[in-house]
Amino acid sequence: MISSTSTILAVGAAGKFAGLVVPALRERGVKVRGLVRDPTQGEAVRKLGATEIAVGDLRDGASLDAALKGVDAVFYIAPAFLPDEAEIGERMVDSAKRAGVRRFVFSSVIHPVLSALGNHAQKAPVEEAVLTSGMEYTFLHPTIFFQNFTEAWPKIVETGVLAEPWSVDTRFSRVDYRDVAEAAAIALTEDRLLYGTFELCAEGWLSRKDVSAIIGEVLGRPIKAERIDPKMAVAGAGPGAPALQKMFDWYDKRGLMGSAVTLRAILGREPRTLRTFFEELNGENK
Repeated sequence: MISSTSTILAVGAAGKFAGLVVPALRERGVKVRGLVRDPTQGEAVRKLGATEIAVGDLRDGASLDAALKGVDAVFYIAPAFLPDEAEIGERMVDSAKRAGVRRFVFSSVIHPVLSALGNHAQKAPVEEAVLTSGMEYTFLHPTIFFQNFTEAWPKIVETGVLAEPWSVDTRFSRVDYRDVAEAAAIALTEDRLLYGTFELCAEGWLSRKDVSAIIGEVLGRPIKAERIDPKMAVAGAGPGAPALQKMFDWYDKRGLMGSAVTLRAILGREPRTLRTFFEELNGENK
């Protein structure tokens, strides 16, 4: 078990996902060192509950070595759609091993064996690096995050349309990353999830038509489900565009589905629901 005097490094602590892990860890009374790329992000991360701030770049080994000094455990989630995500993750694992880190918790992705999806397949080599590192580990395999709807919410409310660049009929499991963050905090501070690989999903396998119906019930008016041109969606995506295009192609024909059994067992309660998430978004925008 990681003690209350231990230091846990949260990689990407200023991000919208790792930033949810920081308060989940602070609730457990451990010291959190937030790794940020921009020094100006430090104050915001401290407000989330970080007791220390480390400034570093995942491509800069020296800054990683400094950030990992005296660290007992690492929470790692990769920035989205990096072309060299696998290499960056492998270097992160190597740096943690050199620093004497005891435990490594990796927020990976559901079905990392999907070679057609670069944002999935690039996580498999990182998992292999962790498996051969000698560190204690836990792999979290969350599905698509509820939080991905947050940015689009005002437009959905304004236009009455939920549009994404793949079929309206493809079904997905989804998850609230706050529940993933709670699972990560358990994995980082307790021993019961050690050496496990855990698929993390909320209940349900919903198409865009299903999601639009839920939003409509929350808003009290119909919401249309539409498909937008995937080529328009990847415009301006830069180096991540090819991976995005492959993802949209996959989603157009096949979804990502998993079971809520594991997350329910880890949390000891029902995972948060998409309906509740939308009700929260609606309340915040009133």
